[in-house]
Amino acid sequence: MPSNNYYDVTEWGTGNPYNDIGVVINSIIADIKSRQTNTDVNEGGKPGAVIYIPPGDYHLLTQVVIDISYLKIMGSGHGFTSSSIRFNTPESDWPNWHELWPGGSRILVDMSPEVGAPESAGAAFYIARSGDPRISSVEFADFCIDGMHFVDDGSGSDDPENTYLNGKTGIYIASAQDSFRISGMGLVYLEHGVTIYNADALAIHNNFIAECGNCIELRESGQASKITDNLIGAGYRGYSIYAENFGGLLITANNIFPRGKSIVHFSNVVRSSISSNRFHAFYPGMLILDNGSAENLVSSNHLFREREPWAPMQAYNNGLNDLYGLIYISGDNNTLVANHISETIDTQYITPPGATPVIIRIVSGKGNTISNNHIVATTETSDGQVTADASACFSTQVSALLSTQDLETLIVTAVQVEAASQQNTVLDSGTDDQVILDKSVNAFRATPTPGGAVEGQR
Repeated sequence: MPSNNYYDVTEWGTGNPYNDIGVVINSIIADIKSRQTNTDVNEGGKPGAVIYIPPGDYHLLTQVVIDISYLKIMGSGHGFTSSSIRFNTPESDWPNWHELWPGGSRILVDMSPEVGAPESAGAAFYIARSGDPRISSVEFADFCIDGMHFVDDGSGSDDPENTYLNGKTGIYIASAQDSFRISGMGLVYLEHGVTIYNADALAIHNNFIAECGNCIELRESGQASKITDNLIGAGYRGYSIYAENFGGLLITANNIFPRGKSIVHFSNVVRSSISSNRFHAFYPGMLILDNGSAENLVSSNHLFREREPWAPMQAYNNGLNDLYGLIYISGDNNTLVANHISETIDTQYITPPGATPVIIRIVSGKGNTISNNHIVATTETSDGQVTADASACFSTQVSALLSTQDLETLIVTAVQVEAASQQNTVLDSGTDDQVILDKSVNAFRATPTPGGAVEGQR
């Protein structure tokens, strides 16, 4: 018996999905609501539905508004391809490419929010519902949301496709919700990829969210959620992962690459974990725990910072200098343990000039533990990185990642504890010369050096 709760956007009788898929999906949601009206029929009554988007290009001019639970919108392919590489390659090269644009089940966000409109007005998918219970179990799976183009930022740089600005958001969840799932998605060239307020039991898993101004933003509050196994990379203006006023957030097994202004930024996030990730950045401030973030575990991650190697993007940065710290902590009782941290940068690119870069910086708070972190800091012996042309993004970045030869030790401050922070413990995360702290109010054990005596032993 066929189900009447399965919809294919190409077979629905209202609207043309290729011209405006928003009209079609909103009509389908209206049909679901008109049929599923009883809340209690044999201990059921509102099972929800599946909306299927076959592979193809679907323009979206009308915002999709979701206010029902148990809805799954799914496609057959996240379809990601790099729009940044395309737009930074001469158009004369395009005819030789196998494909130019993202594919799979692709939604092209053609909306242009008016100046001064609320941020939510630019969202392809807007989810909100008041009353009890909270909206629950809405899923997005296996399709592409493409913002298509960025716009001029008024700076006079005449480089609109590298601004990461267009007022567009992929998925905007405005009200408190429970057990939402975002998986297998491809989000590209959106100012905001996923913006979620008051999340509970949220899972963001196995997505490709990149070349967006901001990738994942968990706002206002939340608890008991996870961001796992994603490929993520924001623009220089925004966050790869941002969370505020959150408890019990798990960030694990993500590969987060440049060029976000930060990799993970916690603001008043407590009792959460960042573990077994690979973080790669072009700027200081890779990992930020601030505004009272407390009792968080940061463990077994690989962090790598280098200078932007790709010529079209070398003019941009996040505005922070090398004294800020790759890892910045302002909070109590956080644990940073067993991480590998690499920094490779030519001394001519250190800011301010002549400064000693700071790797881990504790600005305020108490009771933080920094233990057994392996810090490798090197500088190139050449006159600087070779500048590659615009078409060589992949080869340039891979060459930079694999380069471990012809490097010399870079003098850094491995751990710096500011005077406003006390009662911290720093163990085996830097030699005595590499750590700056007041030993009268903080505990410290230096990393042993080959051939040297361990402190307290002869």
